[in-house]
Amino acid sequence: MAKTREIKKRIKAVGNIKRITKTMQMIATAKFAASQQRSVAGRPYTDALFELVGQLAAALAQGGGDATHPLLGSRKPAADAKELTLVITSDRGLCGPYNASILRTAMNFLKANPAAKGGLVELVGKKGTGFFKYAGVPIAQQHTQFGDKPKYEDVQALAEDYARRFIAGEVSTVRIVYMKFITASKQAPVIVQLLPFQTDSVAKAGAAASAQTGMKQVYAFEPSAPELLDSLLPAAIKALMFQAFNDAVVSENVARMVAMKSATDAAGKMGKLYTRKFNRARQAQITTELTEIISGAAALE
Repeated sequence: MAKTREIKKRIKAVGNIKRITKTMQMIATAKFAASQQRSVAGRPYTDALFELVGQLAAALAQGGGDATHPLLGSRKPAADAKELTLVITSDRGLCGPYNASILRTAMNFLKANPAAKGGLVELVGKKGTGFFKYAGVPIAQQHTQFGDKPKYEDVQALAEDYARRFIAGEVSTVRIVYMKFITASKQAPVIVQLLPFQTDSVAKAGAAASAQTGMKQVYAFEPSAPELLDSLLPAAIKALMFQAFNDAVVSENVARMVAMKSATDAAGKMGKLYTRKFNRARQAQITTELTEIISGAAALE
């Protein structure tokens, strides 16, 4: 009797877990749809801006000039300038290997680059705190203002702060480590250099965007290309960082959706297993009781 009672308790506990994980899966699915819409909606603007910046740099090169701008690294950083690495993780867990993949990529990069490891490491999200503390990597600053739905104003303020520190010579390089959203079934941890802004990679990104659409945009610059570069480069940096945050949120929701679906399926299988065990235990108990009754009746004859 005690065994069947224990199995019934386990069946109830597994059922409760299944309901919780199913609810979390539905919430993650709804958040994924909304965050994917925000991420995909911003990509045409980012791709067009990248293509325009690439054409500006190409126009300067063809005109015999040099694409000199403080954000392109034309100024020599100070001797004590440090490299800055921003790692974007999540605030909550239960999202499968999402945080582990990002933190592993960041740690491998820091180990391979002593200048980056000896520089400044900043963190977005709470899940990377314990990891870096255990690894002995000090966190210069932890940003907690973004949450599940990062606002452009908050990202813009952070990008402007990085640009100011870079122009002032406080930092020599700014990189972002995050999970890039490719498709709903594919995400990959990447390391993107934010500053100094690389015009060659921008030109390649613009060419790739043109190849996807099958059209090549031709721009007539007015005012001159250097003047436009002064306005478009800061905008491109903000757009790149905002796209990184959006991709990170989408990837987190995908990972949590998949993880909760797997947990729900596992709970369903475990519930069926415990149900079979309960039926077998109950059948064995009934058989034992019948045997005892028959044996008792036979003893009275």
